[in-house]
Amino acid sequence: MLHRTQIREIALRHRVTGVRVFGSALRGDDTADSDLDLLVEPTAQTTLMDIGAIRFELKQLLGMDVDVLTPNGLPGSFREQVLREAVAV
Repeated sequence: MLHRTQIREIALRHRVTGVRVFGSALRGDDTADSDLDLLVEPTAQTTLMDIGAIRFELKQLLGMDVDVLTPNGLPGSFREQVLREAVAV
């Protein structure tokens, strides 16, 4: 994954810990229209503004839409699968 270091730096600057990728980018079946799905571990200090800032800054860096989710924000229908398959950036 290109920009791996920059992705981690942006996320960690906004008070989250682990940063993991999941979805089509991880599986290798992403297309030009795909977004990047990231799973971050919030800390007690993480706010919704932090999550929004991560998303905004990564969109500027990568030139693509980025979904930034926390484990508790994952839909129940695929939460366990994402937690099992997500890989550290």
